Amino acid sequence: MAAISSEVNTSSTATAAPTSKLLVVLTPLPPEALEATLGRLSLAFIGNNITVSTPDLGTDAAKSLGQDFANLDIVSDALAASPSGSWLLTAGDFVNLYKSLQDHNAVACLLLGPEAQTLRVEAMRALASAISNGGDLAVPRYATGPREGLVNSALLYPVSRAIFGGQPRFPLALDLGLSRRMVEKLATVAQRFTAASQGDALIWPVAEACSSGYSVIEVEAGARSLPQPAGGDLNAVLAQVGASLFAMIETNAAFWQRSRVGGGRQVTKSPIGSDDMPDVEPMIESFRVAYKNLQEIWSLVLPPNSLLALKRLSQAPAEAFKMGDSLWARIVYDFILAYRLRTINRGHLLGALTPLYLAWVASHFLLARTGVDPEVHIEEMARTFESDKAYLVSRWRWPDRFNP
Repeated sequence: MAAISSEVNTSSTATAAPTSKLLVVLTPLPPEALEATLGRLSLAFIGNNITVSTPDLGTDAAKSLGQDFANLDIVSDALAASPSGSWLLTAGDFVNLYKSLQDHNAVACLLLGPEAQTLRVEAMRALASAISNGGDLAVPRYATGPREGLVNSALLYPVSRAIFGGQPRFPLALDLGLSRRMVEKLATVAQRFTAASQGDALIWPVAEACSSGYSVIEVEAGARSLPQPAGGDLNAVLAQVGASLFAMIETNAAFWQRSRVGGGRQVTKSPIGSDDMPDVEPMIESFRVAYKNLQEIWSLVLPPNSLLALKRLSQAPAEAFKMGDSLWARIVYDFILAYRLRTINRGHLLGALTPLYLAWVASHFLLARTGVDPEVHIEEMARTFESDKAYLVSRWRWPDRFNP
């Protein structure tokens, strides 16, 4: 099998000055947050003149702010990304981003998401420098607590890493550095969705970079405020992100079936205390109720061994509640396959994944209470996803052979 051709490096500091043809694109920010972000950008690129595009500002306000930051050419650009201020970037955002890049004759782009005023100056500089040094896609690695980014930890990171060889810890990061050809690539992919009136479809830069053989560089970003999805509805978040992830896997099947992944990453451990862990009883109870009510759906998706393991898990006392990494990897892979085969209504399928995800979260927290570092566990689980990729490939190619 062919090896993944995408390069993945990790950098904690920037060593080269960013390009003078850099375009920084901001999502809508409140006035104080915008001014704070511009202040950090001015410090990050001191000695360089860069263009900063921000929506809903107005020409007069842009000129006024520009007087305060001499090295920033601030423009009010209606084509700035993510006009809704969403925490996720859509197909329409990337089409608009490419138009902005052309309009401003930029050769690279720094895209900063909501609450960008909390992103460190060093991280801004590192993202831009990674691109100016020849990278195509720069992705930050945020320093998060054990209770943050769990959908990313349980699903997005291990699946992206195992299937596409995408090593970045945050495949759907809020902030990105992009070369011109990377923006053009993403816009081309995005146009397929916008042409079909699906401008709100999610785009996965890391997966697109890996499948195109473009270089992906991960930079340390430190702590950053991670905005929560509007409404905080877990079912809605998993449905939106899961559907997009599974569809992207289906679209790129020719690539990932012949690719080879492997490696791993260095884990930065952080001390945790029992106070950092939430009450898991509601999560466990939600799973137990779902086990009674969703067996018919799960039996259409999962093989007998997984169903038996879930039965045992539903009967386990809280102190012994543990979803093994291999079980979780098989569950995710079987749901990916069921999504492709339309085994059941896709909306119902993704809804049936939520209580299983909660069972994983509860197990993850209980494991942390025993002294296992959460990041160590996530790395071990990602390796399990990698080693079990052959299971997905086999079921994808010959689904009838593995039917329960």
